[in-house]
Order: sequence, then structure tokens, then C-alpha cells
Amino acid sequence: MSQFLSPIFAPGFFESEAVHIALAVGTLVAVVTGVVGVFTVMRGQSFAGEAFGDLGTTGGAGAYLVGAGPLWGFVLGNVIAAGAMEAIGVQRARGRDLATGIVLGAGIGLAALFLHLYTTGHSTTGATVTILFGSVFAISSTTIPLIVLLSAVVLAITLTIYRPLLLSSVNAEMASARGIPVRIVGVLYLLALALAAALAAITIGTILSTALIVGPAASALRITRRPLTALLTAAGIGIGAMWVGIILAYDSYHWPPHGTIWPVSFFVVALVFITYLLSGLPEARRRRRAARTPPAYPVGRPASTS
Repeated sequence: MSQFLSPIFAPGFFESEAVHIALAVGTLVAVVTGVVGVFTVMRGQSFAGEAFGDLGTTGGAGAYLVGAGPLWGFVLGNVIAAGAMEAIGVQRARGRDLATGIVLGAGIGLAALFLHLYTTGHSTTGATVTILFGSVFAISSTTIPLIVLLSAVVLAITLTIYRPLLLSSVNAEMASARGIPVRIVGVLYLLALALAAALAAITIGTILSTALIVGPAASALRITRRPLTALLTAAGIGIGAMWVGIILAYDSYHWPPHGTIWPVSFFVVALVFITYLLSGLPEARRRRRAARTPPAYPVGRPASTS
């Protein structure tokens, strides 16, 4: 069995504690981002997901600056950003991009300041790379309880407001007419998205976290239109991308040049992108088949019977 698996798994893969933690955290985060991501795509708020990913840089840099863990910074930064977007008007359709853009611009400016202060005041420079691109192999076992707690909060929020969130995502006017508190539902969803983006940032970095939120969800919605099936499909795609990405990153230590590990985030984003492209093939084939199929009835004026 070991000889059969050796071409796939490098020596020490199953014995490594860092790999065990990476697989566990990656699985949990993939489920959370897949569930939240489906609603993000349905609501047309992918830009908000991108903004939370970028704004996580501000929180992560601030956390390093004060000597706290980066996950706390990601969470606090994104929650503050969510409150700012809500205050400006992210729940109004016309104000979503405006509010997101304003908060994003301010957050990136603060991130640049925090990173500058940290890099000029400390001899180590690895913080910037960790914040931007993540380091799932470097996650400490002491961080796992917090990750589990945040994941449980996100899933609890999403499942609690599942039906009103689904209806308001499809048709906000109809949801409001049925007495659903659309604004409250939107605020809770925005909180769930902020926390999901923070969890994605701890695994694959802030600037790439959007790929894990939007990519699997977009692929799932191309495969199926059933919301519950889409949630499960998005979670499955995310888990697959994380697991394969972790395996490839671990194996890359033995690739030329030897002794250098490729980032997990690169493999995860590449796999998500490939999956999205492949998910569109069935629909493309159906369209080509429909274009080649002749109409059931002749086109044109009917022949005269006189």
C-alpha cells in the first residue's frame, strides 16, 4: 500500500501534525465559505466578498503590530468593515458598490500604514507574506478552538436565517412584502460573510480569500439551481480544492528546486479556477446541441391552400 501511495503522498505526509491541522482547518473553512459563498453569488455581492478579503489585510497587519494573532485581526477588521458598510448603505442595491468601495479604500490605506510601521519597527518581514498569502501549514493547534467557534457561529447564522435569506436574495421586494425583515437579514448575512472571509484569510491569505468564497459557489450554481444542492456542492468543491492543494504543496518540497514548498494558496486558487471552467462545459454542450437541432415546425409563411 505504501508503494502504491508513494507517487501521490510524499514521505511523512500522514505523520505530520502540521498536515493534520491543515486538513482539518481546510475542511472546516471550505464548508463555511461554500455555504456563505452561494448566497454571496446569488445576492450579487461578490465585490463585498472581495472587499472583506482585502480589508482583512488591515486587521491582520494591525494584529501583528500590537502583537496579537492574525486571526483576531482578520475577524475584528472585517466585523468593523461590515458595520461601516451597513452604516453607509450596503443594504440598498444602488449603494452596495459605493459603500464597499469607500470602506475598501479607507481600509487599504490603513493596511499600508500598519504594514509600514510593522516592517520598519521589526527585523522580521514574514508577516506581510503570511497576511497576504496565508500559511495553512503554520496554523497553531491553539488556534483551532477559535476557528471551530467562528465556523459554528457562521453556520448557525446562515442556517437560522436560511429561508428568509434565500427569498431576499432572489427577490428582496417579495420578501419585504411577505413581512421578512430584509434589513436585519442582510446585516446578519453580512456578518456571516465577514467572518467567513476572515476564516478564508487564515488559510489562503487575504488577497486570495475571495477565490474560496466565490469560486466554489459560482461553480456549484452552474451545476445545479437547487439552493440546498448548491450549498453541498460548493462545500464539496472547496474541500476537494483544499485537500488536493495541501497534498500538492506538501509534495512540492521534492520538486525542483528541491527544498522549496509552493504555497497552498496557489494550488487552491488554480484548482478552483479550473473547476469553474469545467463546470460550464455541460451548459456549453447543451447550447451547441440546441443550436444544431432544427426547429420542430417549418419557419416562414404557410403554403396557400387556395
